[in-house]
Amino acid sequence: MKTILYIIQKEFKQIFRNKGMLPIIFVMPLIQLMILSNAATFDVKNIKFGYVDNDHTSTSRALIEKFNASTYFNVLTDFSSEKLASQAMLNGEVDVILEVPLSFEQDFLKEKKAALGVTINAIDGTAAGIENVYLTQIIQRFNKELKIDVSQFGQIQNQPIQITTIPSFWYNKTLNYKTFMVPGILVLLVTMITLFLSGMNIVREKEIGTLEQINVTPIKKSQFIIGKLFPFLVLGLAILSIGLIIAKVVFNVPMVGSLLLMYLYTTIYILVVLGIGLFISNFTDTQQQAMFIAWFFMVIFILMSGLFTPIESMPKWAQTITDFNPIKYFVEVMRMVMLKGSGLIDILPQLLKTLIYAVIMNGLAVWSYKKTN
Repeated sequence: MKTILYIIQKEFKQIFRNKGMLPIIFVMPLIQLMILSNAATFDVKNIKFGYVDNDHTSTSRALIEKFNASTYFNVLTDFSSEKLASQAMLNGEVDVILEVPLSFEQDFLKEKKAALGVTINAIDGTAAGIENVYLTQIIQRFNKELKIDVSQFGQIQNQPIQITTIPSFWYNKTLNYKTFMVPGILVLLVTMITLFLSGMNIVREKEIGTLEQINVTPIKKSQFIIGKLFPFLVLGLAILSIGLIIAKVVFNVPMVGSLLLMYLYTTIYILVVLGIGLFISNFTDTQQQAMFIAWFFMVIFILMSGLFTPIESMPKWAQTITDFNPIKYFVEVMRMVMLKGSGLIDILPQLLKTLIYAVIMNGLAVWSYKKTN
């Protein structure tokens, strides 16, 4: 035990002695959390909106005013023709074009129906789909109000039937996208820091030659690995703590569940990441090699973790692959515990899978580490 404590002490001194590494460990994750949590969002706002009003009636003007009052659309200009509007979209000046036909109000009053032309810039398919939903909702609300205005209220049978829905938003009452993204980005930062530092630290020992000196000492392989990786476990938990404070103070993310449970799962998860980092370092000779290999796996793990895109929308073969992705389980657990207040029984499947993953990865890492005297 004394030997392990001496190695841990040596590692902490080595980490804090490197003045260039300290900002990377503590400052960079905080800046990333602040920036990414505001930038990584699927909410589409400030949609550049243009329209072609061929009708020029009070009804068409009322419809345009609905878009002008929306917080999502930025009504820019009235185009005199469809050709000019299409050219503006080609130049990137507008994202959505609404074309009101010549007899819009007349058709609605006489035939109780009318057509509208909508053109959406769909280079970004995701944004175009969201813009279409916003636009459809506004038109449907306007259509409902217009039907009420033109109905004959003198007869009971002509009174429009209205169905009122009262939604109840669980776990995210304000529908704030940051509430959904901050826990996931915090997972990303804890993973990146612990993986890169653990992988590069041992490789750095190879580069400067100190690893050979340690290998000829009577230090056991298990003592060396525990003493080497334990400081990064502590750093990972420290980054999680600072991130949780920022999530609560800056972004007001609810923390309904048990913090103790969150730290318990995070400890097991960090063991998985440290095992992967040690395994990578055993097969690399330079820090650059370790960084490239770690980043290769990180990109795959992040994109297939459900952090930015729903796993349910992936192909079946991709969903099967995500079952072997540890980040997926960490993202699920963080959101379940923080936002839903899930307990140990609720996260038990993810906990057991992560524990098995930790045993396998650390077993492979220890087995592949060669200590030659």
